[in-house]
Amino acid sequence: MSQTEKVALVTGAAARIGAATCDALHKAGYFVIVHYRSSREPAAALVKRLNENRTNSSVLIQADLCDMQAVEKLAKETLEVKGRLDVLINNASSFYPTPMGTATQEHWDDLFGSNARAPFFLSQALAPELAKQKGCIVNLVDIYAERPKPKHPVYVMAKAANAMMVKTLALELAPDIRVNGVAPGAALWPAGAEHTTDKQEILKRIPMGRPAGAEQIVNAIMFMVDGNDYVTGQILAVDGGRSVQQ
Repeated sequence: MSQTEKVALVTGAAARIGAATCDALHKAGYFVIVHYRSSREPAAALVKRLNENRTNSSVLIQADLCDMQAVEKLAKETLEVKGRLDVLINNASSFYPTPMGTATQEHWDDLFGSNARAPFFLSQALAPELAKQKGCIVNLVDIYAERPKPKHPVYVMAKAANAMMVKTLALELAPDIRVNGVAPGAALWPAGAEHTTDKQEILKRIPMGRPAGAEQIVNAIMFMVDGNDYVTGQILAVDGGRSVQQ
């Protein structure tokens, strides 16, 4: 590793948008720290592939982000890998419905823990090093941070907190660290959802008429990382126009 090689940490990186973000950062020359909670096999396969592509260019770290001690340990281990950090991608997120009358404190702790508390405290722990490198933080938000998603009250409240985190950290950490967000709309259908009625109803509400793929989301993330060093406190919706649809 050269003294100028940049280092990125991606949380929840075992699959989907997290894994695609790791690929993009790696292609851009970053040393990539791949975080996972329980999906060790795909996360290890990703690190193996990245290292086969470029020797000693990625490592794997496990942590349950709902455990505050694990969050602190993740921050410590991240800085021990290469002695620097330039980019933090807060991607890890729990997502599931909690209709009124069914939500529990366990649901609350999990959804707020992964979507709001962990990103905040991880950012706080890593901010001194990110400031040294004039680095950046990118949070994966959600278009439902601004408008409710039926049957998901706890999740959307947690993502609303995440969205405000982007704005307040951009203010708190300027001018040394830029903080931005990317808010996907419909993207990467779950397995088996290709022909469901729900999917067809969602597509009707997207002006572009199609969901985003990982590439569209990752392109937005990479713009926030390397595309413009004067953008901070912004959340870019990548939703095919869904957020402006009535």
